[in-house]
Amino acid sequence: MLTLVFFTIGFCIACALFGYYYIGCLWAMAIASLVVAILLYIVAKRRIWIRAVATILLGCAIGGGWSQFYSGVYLAPAAKLDMQNRDVTITVTDYSYETDYGVASEGLVYLDNKPYFVKFYLDGREVLEPGTVVSGNFRFRLTTGAGMEDPTHHRSEGKFLLLYDDGNLKITDADKAPWFCLPAVWRNKLLTSIEQLFPEDTAGFAQAIILGERDNLDYKTQTSLKVSGIQHVVAVSGLHVSVLFGLLQVLTFKKRYINLFVSVPLLIIFAAIVGFTPSVTRACIMQILMIIAEIAFKDYDPPSALAFSVLIMLVVNPLAITSVSLQLSAGCVIGIILFYERIKSWIQSRKWYGSAEGKGILPKIKRWSTASVSVTLSAMVITTPFVAYYFGAVSLVSVFTNLLALWCITFIFYGIIVCCALSIISFGVAGFIANIIAWPIRYVLLVSRLCSKVPLAAVYTRSVYIVIWLVVCYVLFVVFLLLKKKHPIVLFSSCVCLLLTAVFISWMEPRLYSTYATFLDVGQGQCIILQSGGHTFLVDCGGSRDTDAADIAAETLLSRGISQVDGIILTHYDRDHAGGVAYLLTRIRADNVYLPYMVDEAGLGAQVSEMSGEHVVSIQKDLDVLFSTGKMRIFAPDAYDLGNESGICVLFQTENCDILITGDRGELGEMLLLHQYTLPQIDVLVAGHHGSAGSTSDRLLSQTKPETVVISVGKNNPYGHPAEALLNRLNATGCEIFRTDIDGTIIYRR
Repeated sequence: MLTLVFFTIGFCIACALFGYYYIGCLWAMAIASLVVAILLYIVAKRRIWIRAVATILLGCAIGGGWSQFYSGVYLAPAAKLDMQNRDVTITVTDYSYETDYGVASEGLVYLDNKPYFVKFYLDGREVLEPGTVVSGNFRFRLTTGAGMEDPTHHRSEGKFLLLYDDGNLKITDADKAPWFCLPAVWRNKLLTSIEQLFPEDTAGFAQAIILGERDNLDYKTQTSLKVSGIQHVVAVSGLHVSVLFGLLQVLTFKKRYINLFVSVPLLIIFAAIVGFTPSVTRACIMQILMIIAEIAFKDYDPPSALAFSVLIMLVVNPLAITSVSLQLSAGCVIGIILFYERIKSWIQSRKWYGSAEGKGILPKIKRWSTASVSVTLSAMVITTPFVAYYFGAVSLVSVFTNLLALWCITFIFYGIIVCCALSIISFGVAGFIANIIAWPIRYVLLVSRLCSKVPLAAVYTRSVYIVIWLVVCYVLFVVFLLLKKKHPIVLFSSCVCLLLTAVFISWMEPRLYSTYATFLDVGQGQCIILQSGGHTFLVDCGGSRDTDAADIAAETLLSRGISQVDGIILTHYDRDHAGGVAYLLTRIRADNVYLPYMVDEAGLGAQVSEMSGEHVVSIQKDLDVLFSTGKMRIFAPDAYDLGNESGICVLFQTENCDILITGDRGELGEMLLLHQYTLPQIDVLVAGHHGSAGSTSDRLLSQTKPETVVISVGKNNPYGHPAEALLNRLNATGCEIFRTDIDGTIIYRR
């Protein structure tokens, strides 16, 4: 059955080319692959490896052809509407939720008589339920790579269009939800039941572990789960499907035909309730194949089952290959298939804790712990690069955390199901049991919090040296696999030594320079780290998303060995400058937080003040902050209610560098600053208001004569930043220009 595996590999390659690079014409590649495959089959004879290559090329040919056909027949009508406006009728398929600008939901539309599942956004605050019909004019945006804007993750979910309300809507409530909306209705009822049954501190985790709903998990909890390496328990995946299948096996007494007629429908219903996420869909297909194999008296072949499940999903949607959850889910299975038995046999051969044979409790614990560690390590072999790439972190305590926590996940999962079922009969009894189940949930949360606080619990790819370490480790691993005589201890020791070297360099590099300024790429926002002589200050922390800005800032600091900064300065309280600070303070401590004395309509300053307590310094007049290698002058707001024009300005001065940050001040605010102070010639100027036309005026440029100008701006932002007028002014001065939307995170060393 390896033929199916090799064919699927080729099919995946073609779909990946289509999904990530959106090659407009795959026919040529498909035909070329087919021709070469046929030639290889002819000359292969009994050479297995040649036939394997031929099968991969055949899969690539079929996959390329199918992707091209899928694009032409199904995606083409959607692509024609990209950035166009059109009257359309949407049947809502899920409950709406609030966004910063209104509400969002999912729905079904018909274009050229073809059904499309879409995500849509409304400017109002309407409450939408499954079955509601929304009619009106919408602006369309394509989510695939063929659109005018960058692709989004929605393409992997089969949602190829995003719709934005353009006014004149008609909303019609439905008497009842249509049949295809029932999974969303059941999901909502389960979420509501869990919220009512479980204590407040555990309800969010219970919703996440049973349905993958993580919106009610606070930032601190999600961070501890990520750092400790057990984030996967709140992302419904193969683990949860396996646990559910184990329960169904017990309930059906492992009778094959009962299992077929009970487990298969329930697995499909479960997948529908969680939204047919790629990881769950993959796991459900594999479990159904296991049931069918048992019915047919055939051996179940995990590699072939995995290949078949992935192939089915890519036939339905070739762009599912871009799904992070599918990549991680499949990677886990591949790792377990390839390495589980090898790692387990090696651990057992060492006999570090004696023999694991026997029927007593201790031998059972030894066998269980060996299996648990082996599963975790084998899965990590394949998934670690994906986790590092997508989430920017590699947990170093995950094996230990999984060993401590995963043993009770099954109990928690079953307990939640029992509570939800009992709530139909007796809400009081269900609530009583929920309070019991809450304690193992608290245990898992406690384990994740404690493990996440261990020094070097995780390392972050914000450091280029950690990236290099990871690459070198995998090169060593490949060499290790090719060696006839393998020494795992030598491999492990080499990786640890290289890790310590990478961490040491990451921590020491900023300390080698008198000035080390980092302008973080946080999207449409600003976050700047200023370092000198072992002192660290952070100016602003906000971006396209509050939590993303906090993660980027925290992980950059932690990758440099900094868990406490000398000061955090907010120029003003706009969310794109201050939205991430409250989240950041849950991970990074600050000796002082400097807040401007000005209007705080969103209450962000009040929130930060409550978290920082006595460490808050209200800036009502100019303040000089001295440190061993220089000083930082904080220019106070000129007025309480002048808005952006009165935001704080920061002049960071070391022995060999002057950096000026003006926040969102426009020309008026800059004139006020220049009228009151004589500024020195500036080495680095941060362009005001993300490069708007009304900031960084000719007068400011002529007086400060900056050598370098940094523009902190988001890619494809809706404001047109940086403005052409500003870029012309900067080019006229002859300064060097850097932009976070083009250059990413910018590091200035001197």
